Parts: sequence; C-alpha cells; structure tokens
Amino acid sequence: MAFTVAQCNERLAIWLKAEEAIASGQSYSIDNRRLDRANLAQVREQIKFWQNELAKAGLAANGRSRRRTIRIVPRDL
Repeated sequence: MAFTVAQCNERLAIWLKAEEAIASGQSYSIDNRRLDRANLAQVREQIKFWQNELAKAGLAANGRSRRRTIRIVPRDL
C-alpha cells in the first residue's frame, strides 16, 4: 500500500510519542510481579516500518523509485 509523505510523518510521530511514553515509565513492579502496559519491541518495529515507508514515499514524491531488477535470459538462436 502506498502512503503519502504526510501520512508517514503523522504515523511516525505517533509511534515516537508512544516510545517516549513507554520510556518514561509505563511499567512497574510490585514484589515479584511486573506490569507492562506496552511492548517496547513492537513499538520499535513500527518505528522502523514507518521510517522505511517515509523513505519510499519521499522517493515517490520526487518522481524517483527504488532500483528495479530486470531478468534477461540470453539465447543462442
């Protein structure tokens, strides 16, 4: 699915805010029990995903695309 640069920036900002909220203490422990309200690994995966999508959208907005590979089969005729 193709996203615009604005959509990618918006969603990346949301995930960066989520990471900040988790880092500022959305988990706590009482005795031997620990409660995590969010999974930091999943949030970081989403941040990487949106950074990649932002790069793709930026290339598409500039009229450029990622490199393409063409398969050529040589033949003896």
